[in-house]
Formats: sequence, structure tokens, C-alpha cells
Amino acid sequence: MYLKHYLEELDYYKIPEFLLKYLKTPSLLRLKNIGYFCGMDYASKNIYNFREHITRYDHSVTVSLIVYKLTKNKEATLAGLFHDIATPCFSHVIDYMNEDYEKQESTEEYTEKILKGDLYLRKCLKEDNIDINDIINFKKYTIVDNDRPKVCADRIDGVILTGIGWTKDISKKDITKIVKDMDIYQNENNEDEIGFKTQEVAKKVLEVSKNIDIYCHSKEDNYMMELLAKITKKAIREGYIKYDDLYSLNENELFKIIKEKHDIELDTLLLKFENITKEEVTEIEIPKIKIRKLNPLVNGVRLK
Repeated sequence: MYLKHYLEELDYYKIPEFLLKYLKTPSLLRLKNIGYFCGMDYASKNIYNFREHITRYDHSVTVSLIVYKLTKNKEATLAGLFHDIATPCFSHVIDYMNEDYEKQESTEEYTEKILKGDLYLRKCLKEDNIDINDIINFKKYTIVDNDRPKVCADRIDGVILTGIGWTKDISKKDITKIVKDMDIYQNENNEDEIGFKTQEVAKKVLEVSKNIDIYCHSKEDNYMMELLAKITKKAIREGYIKYDDLYSLNENELFKIIKEKHDIELDTLLLKFENITKEEVTEIEIPKIKIRKLNPLVNGVRLK
């Protein structure tokens, strides 16, 4: 398995002692049943044929391990671990539902509410004398999150995981090279930024990132994202689920609730979502969605 190999390269099996208890945080464990690919694990296999099932929990862990490997900073590592804690069921499909196509950040406002409401997490942080506000504001750590086209842990991990599971253009050898090639450099804004030691690896990352952009801008992906957004919006409008359920339940639970309602229109939409073929996908007006542009540092110098 590619994900297992990636975890091995990030020293998951030598995980730092302080981090272990945080991996059991209840609000984080919910992400084990939130797929990384926006609910499309449940979609028609005629459209999506993922190589591996990857979850938001996997992404959270791998981001935190990248941060720890490069910084050894506990606060930044935990900020990385919890940066996606407010990911709702179906992830960026909800941004589509909220018509936040370009930034895809409409759900981040729940981060503080979820973290402060997790009593187990607060207990762990108190034991370690870490201020919860240092974890909530993950964007203050430029290694964890930074504006495009800069590279950060969240962004490079997204390239690797998507290359593993969806575009399938990252090999185990590539994973090893990328992990070993990453380092921290000072960028032109005097910020810490993840970069690469060699042009070879930087160009491979760029190649995969460009392929991801092609997949995300395809008519098939946008059709399916809009379709699941329509299903979710109707389920909320009819009162079958509440908007807040997207942040407290997981995807398995949500699909079960919707299907148990036996709503004729929803059943029809779900049947299409689960069985549609590429030939049946109609041309749609593709919204102006997020461009996954990257321009990495190589030995501290911007590649282009």
C-alpha cells in the first residue's frame, strides 16, 4: 500500500511520544470516516477508481508528521494535526453547496468551536502547558499553511495523497524522494517555507500538481461534486439532516440517514450518483474553482 509506505517514510512507527495521546482525540477520530476525496468514495466507480481509500484523518496525521519531521515544534505539529478538524462530511462538496468554489474555505469557521468543545483535547493541552489558541490559529504557522503558490505541509501532503489515491502518478520511489528532499528555507517574505533540495523532486511535485488540477477541472468531477452538493442541500432543506450534522456525524451515518427517508427525488439523485457512467455525464458550466498553482523553492530560490 502506498499510504503505508508514505507513513513509514514519515517515521509514523517512531511517532513522538507527546503526539500519541492526541491521535485519540474524539473530534479527530470522526475524520476516520470522512474521505479525503470529498465523498466520492461512495460515487459511481465508472467515474472514480481510487487506488486507495484515504481519509481526512490520514491527511491530518501525515501533515503533522511532516511538520514535526521538519521543525520538532510541538505547537506547530498539533496545529497541523488539527488543521482540518472542521472538515464536514463530503469536504469541499459543502464549499460547492455554499458557492465557495474558488477559495474553498467556507467551513473553516467551525475550527474554534470544535476544538474548544473537545474536553479530552483541552485536558491533553493543559497537561502539556499548550495554549489552545496556538492550535486553533494554524495559519500562523507558515510551515503548516501558506498562500499559493508557496509550499506548505498541507499543500505538499495534498499533492502526495492525491497522487497516491486518485491521479496515480506518484510511485513509492517518488514518495521516498519527496520526503527526503523536503527542507525549510526562508522565502522572500522572510517566512519559513517548505522547499526542496533538488530540481528533480520539485519538478515532479509540479507535474503531479498540474495533473491534479486537470482532474479537478474535469467536467466529470465538477458534475459529481455539484450532484452531491444538490443531494446534501435538499436533505437539509427537507429537514432530514441539519447543517451542523455535517460537522458532528460522519459520512457513513449521513448517507444512512438520507437513504432511510425514502424520498423519491433524493433516491433518484442517489441512484445517479452511485451508478452514472462517463457517457451519461452532461456538459456543465464549470465554475471558477480553485487553481492549484505551485512555485516551490529549490535550495531557497523560487523555481520560476
